[in-house]
Amino acid sequence: MGRLNFATKLAQMVVIFGFGIQGAHAQVQAPAQEQLKGTLAQITVSGEGVITTMPDRATVDFAVVSRNELPDAARIENEKAAATALNAIRALGVDEKDIQMQNMNLNQLREYDPDRRTYIENGFEATRSLVVTVRDLKKLPDLVAALVSNGANRMNSIQYGLDNRDQVELDVLRLAVARARAKASIMAAEFGLELGAVLQLNEQGISIPSPVIRMETASYDMASKSSGDPDAYASGQIEVRASVTAVFLVK
Repeated sequence: MGRLNFATKLAQMVVIFGFGIQGAHAQVQAPAQEQLKGTLAQITVSGEGVITTMPDRATVDFAVVSRNELPDAARIENEKAAATALNAIRALGVDEKDIQMQNMNLNQLREYDPDRRTYIENGFEATRSLVVTVRDLKKLPDLVAALVSNGANRMNSIQYGLDNRDQVELDVLRLAVARARAKASIMAAEFGLELGAVLQLNEQGISIPSPVIRMETASYDMASKSSGDPDAYASGQIEVRASVTAVFLVK
């Protein structure tokens, strides 16, 4: 009899314990379900804007190089040649603020003698670098030809760019945002939904390439013969790109 009562009480405890587990499980699941009911539908999209435009500015990087057996002679020759080049630039109406002249570098030249297996001194070289910003690209061919004819004997590069860079960045960014919104609207409409407020909007970057013409030996010869020929320095168009990501609510 005592064993029967013990078994009965044990069975009751198991039943009660089982109901307790189920109740706890129900309490855990209920908040998750309520949370799902309150979740708002979202759409995440990317957008890209592209503007194609012509450059309106060029930066000409060149140098005046002079060599002589004596250091002072090399320096004096370089100063005269640099002054001649600067006068040629000013004669074309370039503003002083668009002319940057670097300090002169004076180096001793050394050449390797294979017979003696040693380096020997071979005079001095004076170099002065200059950078000129050209805001009227129609003057660029004449400017390069004038430099070559008036002391500039090392043409490094011509780099094209935009004077109104800040405004172009804003314009292309506006296109990227509009593209993202248009994509989100179409996606929402396909499911019979309406586009709501924007939750997140992030700029992913803006790319403005700067085309560069490297003035190697062949290009230098071309520069000396291309006075007045605008096609010789045609830069082509600049393709400006901007991208964004956005998260929209839908309802």
